Amino acid sequence: MHCIFCEIAAGKKPCYKLYEDKDFLAFLDVKPLRIGHALTIPKKHYRWVYDVPDFGGYFEAVKRVMLAQLRAFGADSVSIGTVGHDIDHAHVHTIPRMHSDKGFVRESNVKGISAKEIEETAERIRKY
Repeated sequence: MHCIFCEIAAGKKPCYKLYEDKDFLAFLDVKPLRIGHALTIPKKHYRWVYDVPDFGGYFEAVKRVMLAQLRAFGADSVSIGTVGHDIDHAHVHTIPRMHSDKGFVRESNVKGISAKEIEETAERIRKY
């Protein structure tokens, strides 16, 4: 089975890494809904978030990323999503939000973001 997230976790595909421990990896979404949109995945393949045996550890990793996003962007909150129908590997989306953002994030308002801008965004989050 081909899984892009398994390839990223194995270091076979590049990513803009934000956080990593022995079980989990967080990186920037390359098609962000907002600047700083991140994905946190288990390194081992599980289909759904609720299939991950160390669910608590998984969400502790997600929380670390969320707290860094809050600090890096001065965000008011971080939206979290676990839909998972787009890629068959458990993943949690975290998206920094401001009070001025209205409603649920549905479409990307980030158009034509360059690799340099993505790397700068990753560095900003990694600082925290």
